[in-house]
Amino acid sequence: MSFKTLIVETSDGVTLVRLNRPEALNALNSELLAELGQVLDAATIDAAVRCLVITGSEKAFAAGADIKEMSDKSYAEMFAADYFTAAARKLEQFRKPVIAAVSGFALGGGCELAMMCDFIIASETAKFGQPEINLGVMPGLGGTQRLTRFVGKSKAMEMALTGRMMDAAEAERSGLVSRVVPTDKLIDEALAAARKIAGQSPLAVLMNKELVQTAYETTLTAGVAIERRLFHSLFAFEDQKEGMAAFVEKRKPDFKGR
Repeated sequence: MSFKTLIVETSDGVTLVRLNRPEALNALNSELLAELGQVLDAATIDAAVRCLVITGSEKAFAAGADIKEMSDKSYAEMFAADYFTAAARKLEQFRKPVIAAVSGFALGGGCELAMMCDFIIASETAKFGQPEINLGVMPGLGGTQRLTRFVGKSKAMEMALTGRMMDAAEAERSGLVSRVVPTDKLIDEALAAARKIAGQSPLAVLMNKELVQTAYETTLTAGVAIERRLFHSLFAFEDQKEGMAAFVEKRKPDFKGR
């Protein structure tokens, strides 16, 4: 499968997706989002793919949504097309883990795309922001909601209302990114994390992802109850027996996904 706006490579259970619109600093247009959806669809049905990494270039993860594509659209056109919704739902509903490897600018839609991933590993040059206010609009891919949940009301409000960017160090302190690594090590570190995930029981991985996401959508009591039942359910699978036997026998487990 070939793409115009993406470079896609798969090995060792990991699919690496590079956003590839260098002339526009990887701005998210309809074509790119549609192609990303195709990658997610293919990965969903490919049992050999256990984790995705989404990255851009050293200069920009994605510098926003494509303003040229949107600037002349009317409210009726945006509403009728339900702009962004289909693309966002593809990633939001994707069950396998997705890591964002961010270097350079992750602004507007780029910041939102990174936040839709399951966690973010950032290079030292990464800069995050929701500068839509400077264009007379607001985030449209979940920026006001996810950023507030990740960094709190005060920082999210300041960034949304002033367009201020957050550097990698502040993003790590604020909980937006999981960790910061040297720029030249970013892809290696992200792929190492992805391969670690790919080597785990795929059933346990899916359940862990689902439950962490549930924590944002439900009460503590309900979330813990769901967690406990899914924990119990894992004892019905061969991977649980293999994992615990390997621990006792001091060897590496061989998970089969059953």
